[in-house]
Amino acid sequence: MVNKLILGDNLEILKTLETESVDLIYLDPPFFSNRNYEVIWGDEGEIRSFQDRWAGGIEHYIAWLKERVEQMHRILKPTGTIFLHCDWHADAYIRVEILDRIFGMNRFIASIVWYYSWGGRSFQRWNRKHDVIFHYSKGDKFIFNVNDVLDERMLSEKSQKRLQYDGAMIMKNANTKEDPNFIPPSDVWYIATINGMSKERIGYPTQKPEALLERIIKAASNEGDVILDPFVGGGTTVAVADKLNRKWIGIDQSVQAIKVTELRLDKQRSLFSAPFTVQLHKYDYDTLRYKNAFEFESWIVQQFGGICNTKQRNDFGLDGKMPDNTPIQVKRSDNIGRNVIDNFFAAIQRSDKKLFNKNVAQKKQVGYIIAFSFGKGAVEEVARLKLKENIIINLVKVEDIVPIAQKPALNIEITKSVHTEKEIWEIELTSKGASEKGIEFYSWDFDYNSENGFKASVMIDRNGQQTAKFKAGLHIVAVKVVDNDGLENIEVLKFKVNGIVERTV
Repeated sequence: MVNKLILGDNLEILKTLETESVDLIYLDPPFFSNRNYEVIWGDEGEIRSFQDRWAGGIEHYIAWLKERVEQMHRILKPTGTIFLHCDWHADAYIRVEILDRIFGMNRFIASIVWYYSWGGRSFQRWNRKHDVIFHYSKGDKFIFNVNDVLDERMLSEKSQKRLQYDGAMIMKNANTKEDPNFIPPSDVWYIATINGMSKERIGYPTQKPEALLERIIKAASNEGDVILDPFVGGGTTVAVADKLNRKWIGIDQSVQAIKVTELRLDKQRSLFSAPFTVQLHKYDYDTLRYKNAFEFESWIVQQFGGICNTKQRNDFGLDGKMPDNTPIQVKRSDNIGRNVIDNFFAAIQRSDKKLFNKNVAQKKQVGYIIAFSFGKGAVEEVARLKLKENIIINLVKVEDIVPIAQKPALNIEITKSVHTEKEIWEIELTSKGASEKGIEFYSWDFDYNSENGFKASVMIDRNGQQTAKFKAGLHIVAVKVVDNDGLENIEVLKFKVNGIVERTV
C-alpha cells in the first residue's frame, strides 16, 4: 500500500517494507550539528529522536544513520537511486562510512552542490552557502531522465524571448547535441531557499523548496514510480511527488510533521488526486466508525495483517483473507448480532468448502469477523459453534487491532471585531481545544467549503487565535485542532458581516 504517511521510528517502519519495492529515496536527515534548533516541532517523538542521535559523538550519529540507510538499500529496486542530503558537519563521514560501504564506491553518481544565497555574512572566513546531496545507485543501470533536467544556457535577450514563447516545446524535444539553448545538467544547482513571503512557506524552519525536489524526482523517476522520504519533515518530497503523479511513502517520528504534511497534501488536492492514508499510533473512534465503508474495510484488513478483497463482486460478502486464505469479514458497526454470524458461517462454506473443512479438522479458525463491538447473541452463537461443532470463528474488535482514543474537544468564538474601512471588518477568532494528551497546534481555513474539504489558510497556529479581514456578506470559517496523539477535531463557524458581525446557526 503506497501513498501513505506513517508516524513512527523510521528504522522500525523501514524493516516492514518489502524488499526492492521503492524506485527513489530522498532523505534529509537531521544534520550533525548537536544544536537544540534541530528540535523544530518540539513534540515528544522528535525530542526522543534528537536525544537518541546525541547519546554519543560522531560515531554514534553515523551508526544511527547507517542502520537506516542499510534498510533503504534493501528496499530500493535494482534500478533505483538514493539522494542523501547533508552539510559540512558530517558529509565526509556519511560518504565514506555509510554510502561507499553500503552501496559501494562504484555506485557513486554525483556529489550535488545545492548553492543558495541565504546564509552567513562574515568578512572573517569563507561563508557557507551550500549543502551537499549525494546521489548513489543500487545497480549498474538506473533511471536518469536527462531531458527533464537540462540546464539553460546564458541567452541573449532575443533568445530569452524566443524561449519564453516556445519553451515548453524546446524542453520536451531538447537534445544536447542539437539545441543551442540547453546544455547537459551540472552537479551545481542554484535554487533559491524559501523566504518569508513565499507561497510555499508553511512555517517549517528547514523547509526545502519544491523546485529542489522537483528536479530530483523528475530526473530519477517516472510517473507511477514509488518515492520514499523517511524523514518527511515539512512534507516537500511527498507534496511534489503527488503533484508529479508518483506514488509515495512518508515517515516521521513527529506528530506535527505528519499532520502538517497531511494538511499540505489536502490543500493541493483536486478531483484527480490519488487517495492517501495516514497511519498514527492511535485513532479516533468517530473518524473510523463513520468513514467510507470500503476504505475502512480495506484499511482495517491490512492493519490486521490480511489481504483486502478488491473484487467486491461474487465474493460472498467477504472483505479479505489472511495469508493462509482464512476469510475475513468487516462490519463497520457496533453491537453485531447473531444474524451476522449465521450469514458469515454460510458464506465461508460457499466460498471455499475445502478450506473450511480443513480448518475444522485441524481445529483452526474458519474465519474472522472484525467489528467495533459484538452483541450478546453473536458472542453466544460463536461459543456454541466452538463447543458443539468444533467450529471456531474469531470475533475481533477494532480496538484490538488499532488503539482507539477520544478526539480532542474544540470550540470557536468571535472575540473581537473592528470596522477598519468601507465594508471591511477585522475580526479576531479564538479557538480552544482540550485533550488529555495536550494540544499540538491549530489550523485555520478562512473560506471553508465542506465539499472541497479543509484547505488551510494558516497551517500552524500554536495559540488558537487569529485575526483576519472579511468583506460584507456570509462567511464560513473552520478551525482544526491536533493533539499529541495526532488525533484531530474540526469546528465550523458561520457568521454574517453586514453593518455588524453576528454569528449564524
